[in-house]
Amino acid sequence: MEENVVIRHAVPGDEAMLAEIQAESWEAAFTGILPDEKLKSHLDKQRIAQMYHYVLNETSAHGSLLLIDSQPHCMAFWDSYRGENHPDWAELICIHSRKGNWGRGYGSMMMEHILQEIKSAGFKQVGLWVFEQNIRARRFYEKHGFILTQERKNSFGADEVLYLKSL
Repeated sequence: MEENVVIRHAVPGDEAMLAEIQAESWEAAFTGILPDEKLKSHLDKQRIAQMYHYVLNETSAHGSLLLIDSQPHCMAFWDSYRGENHPDWAELICIHSRKGNWGRGYGSMMMEHILQEIKSAGFKQVGLWVFEQNIRARRFYEKHGFILTQERKNSFGADEVLYLKSL
């Protein structure tokens, strides 16, 4: 049976779906990377949904949802780069997928969609932060043409590295 895959903009009302995807993705991807208590404190779906309510209603961030047979699987958000040192960059803030479909190409579909949106918005560079120990994600970003930079920071109790891609 052929799957029906749709990528659409995230809109107010999608908060619970976004929270489900993020919580599942964080738990699967960041166990062993983030300290247990820090990770647990960021898996509360109600708190995550409240954050997305704010993001969708009060910020300029651009979000997308990928649905498989009308079921939410993957989400991503981007905006202008949040750091002061690169005002002309876009930033891929997050891309999360439900674990059950990892490795089936849906993340790549979402990445291509987001990169096209960013390019259409006039940006020539896009950066993203990823946990240094998240080797699976780093391979995914490298596969999509992102290059590791020397910039790093600590977030949520773990080291992150900055990747950059020219569009």
